[in-house]
Amino acid sequence: MKLFMITNCLDLAEFAITSGVDRIFVDTEILGKDARQGHLNTVISRHTLDDVRRIRPVVPEGRLLVRVNPIHEGTKAEIDLAIEAGADVLMLPMFHRVEEVELFIAAVGGRARCNLLVETVSAAANLKACIEVPGVDEVHIGLNDLHLELGLDFMFEPLASGMVDSMATILRDSGKPFGIGGIARVGEGLLPAELLLAEHARLGSSAAILSRTFHRQASSVAEIKKQMDFSAEVSKLKSAYQESKGYDLKVLQAKHRDVQEKVEMIVESIKARRLK
Repeated sequence: MKLFMITNCLDLAEFAITSGVDRIFVDTEILGKDARQGHLNTVISRHTLDDVRRIRPVVPEGRLLVRVNPIHEGTKAEIDLAIEAGADVLMLPMFHRVEEVELFIAAVGGRARCNLLVETVSAAANLKACIEVPGVDEVHIGLNDLHLELGLDFMFEPLASGMVDSMATILRDSGKPFGIGGIARVGEGLLPAELLLAEHARLGSSAAILSRTFHRQASSVAEIKKQMDFSAEVSKLKSAYQESKGYDLKVLQAKHRDVQEKVEMIVESIKARRLK
């Protein structure tokens, strides 16, 4: 299981890598984000390519991922600058059509790995054709914007409904590595990480992003050390994933039903609060 941590802090990036995090994720996407998420309780990163340049020296080769903006008139120049800044992997968000993927791949030109962030309904519908574009290396299924576009109440509803299953089948058949959404700590919350990791194992996913809940939005190494044993919590996630990979299909299916029940309960709770 590859774990990604979103940060533009040099000290946090170095600490995360030495603590078992597999990739540092610098999030420079900003176009359209305020309109989509500005009214919600979500964190909108304000990272820049200067952040990429700054943390590049402390991140091992191959492990620095940069999310760029959706396709726009300045995409080629933006991608050139991201690669010059040191990006090893470029992630394309909010795409809808094969043509956008083709433009992205052409702009990268083989200079970095290409990751498609599937987070729109049309991208999910066109997934097979999109990943068949030569040069696509990997995929991440983004549940936040996807559930918002679907008009759902809870981020993990597409996982419970079977929508993610359909995408995972296409991705497994393609042989391309893929990840799904974010992950918090083992043993916490109404939908604990170990249950979600069983879903990753069942579906064939091999990556997740550490959620802000995982590190309580810590902005420094001192903050993280004060409230958690970071490397131990990272290790727990990886161990839980490996344990899940050892389960037989019946156990994984039972855990999937458990996820469905918990998601339904959470959605009912959200709707009840809305009525108050």
